[in-house]
Amino acid sequence: QVHLVESGGGLVRAGDSLRLSCAASISIFGIKSRGWYRQAPGKERELVAVIGSDGSTNYADSVKGRFTIASASANSMYLQMNSLKPEDTAVYYCGIDLMFAKYWGNGTQVTVSS
Repeated sequence: QVHLVESGGGLVRAGDSLRLSCAASISIFGIKSRGWYRQAPGKERELVAVIGSDGSTNYADSVKGRFTIASASANSMYLQMNSLKPEDTAVYYCGIDLMFAKYWGNGTQVTVSS
């Protein structure tokens, strides 16, 4: 059983920073992909940032230049979020793709006030 646990969410003001962390019960280094996704109320879950098997990164246009995804260890990763905006308010999930299965954490709430 694969478990993912997110942490680091909270209530901040516009312009503030937060770092989200994701701890996995397995090594996630070099897997097909590992990343962060978010879901705002009334909206579908969307990709925020992802690391591919070759270490390449991709970001949603809305967060480019403000968010950074990186590995913290073989079984953890983080999302550094700077210059937060109210529209970044959402539940943030870490997710991994092992090719044969995908797994999600339970999410952490990020609320950005104006």
